[in-house]
Amino acid sequence: MVCCNNGINPSVVPDKFFSIKIGSGAAGIRLDQFLSQVLPSVSRARISTSVNEGLIRVEGNTRKNSYRLKPGETVTGAVVDLPEIDVLPEKVEFHILFEDEHLIILSKPPGIVVHPGTGNHTGTLASGLVYHCRAISRVGDRLRPGIVHRLDKDTSGIMLAAKAEPVQRKLIELFKNRNIQKWYIALLHGTMKKKSGRLAASIGRHPVNRQKMAVRPEKGRHAATRWEVLEELDGRFSLVRIRIETGRTHQIRVHMAHLGHSVVGDKIYGANRDNSDFPRQLLHAHRLVLQHPVTAETLDQVAPLWGDFSDVLSKLGWVPQGGII
Repeated sequence: MVCCNNGINPSVVPDKFFSIKIGSGAAGIRLDQFLSQVLPSVSRARISTSVNEGLIRVEGNTRKNSYRLKPGETVTGAVVDLPEIDVLPEKVEFHILFEDEHLIILSKPPGIVVHPGTGNHTGTLASGLVYHCRAISRVGDRLRPGIVHRLDKDTSGIMLAAKAEPVQRKLIELFKNRNIQKWYIALLHGTMKKKSGRLAASIGRHPVNRQKMAVRPEKGRHAATRWEVLEELDGRFSLVRIRIETGRTHQIRVHMAHLGHSVVGDKIYGANRDNSDFPRQLLHAHRLVLQHPVTAETLDQVAPLWGDFSDVLSKLGWVPQGGII
């Protein structure tokens, strides 16, 4: 048993099963952050997985990683054993849009997983980054070296990676404080009644399917998305530009499906649509604007659409217009 009466004791080395009493010094801290501090030898991936699978509980109840702890509560459980995976350098395709000694801005192709995980140990963007710049392997989490944020496997487009630990921390802080602006291009099913708008709807884990997210007004986290219709195609689709104010998991896919216009090719959130003719979910991270964390230069980078996306648009009669995409 492990007991912390007055806050956090980072010297604790847990047995397989542990019990930790929350003191006043730990009040208000997220569950996953607290566990990372009291179980320093356990990776964040193991902690997060253990919480999500219900192996770690607060007062006997399952909680989210984001749950804020209260004084007097007891956290009990065990951490799941995950196989140790090293990110090995591999040549992986991606386009570099900007690079200096501090960071890389790149365009991820569709079909590439960002970092290793179950069933995806090789061929990841992380492996490609380490191949491109070996120093990245020493930045941040060993499974996510240099990674600042992520895109789904079948979402293409612009991403950031840091070459040094202090730069990664600053970039993560910029994202946390919403000081990085992000735009996406998406092809949606149907024609939208409103040609522009904003949806603020909290997103949380789906109550039944834990692999999905859903709009959850009572139990979700604040999420806001703005959209603008660029063009209607073939009377059946809308090409839209989307700006996200927050960065929740699957945010655009969930919000657009909630509006009744799921992303074309999305077999999870658009399961009621015929997506058989499309290569993948047609969602592309298009533009990123931020202040360089070291030089203070304004970086405004655009990632052109990947070929599979532009080919679909061409077949639907889309004619590119300068300055739109």
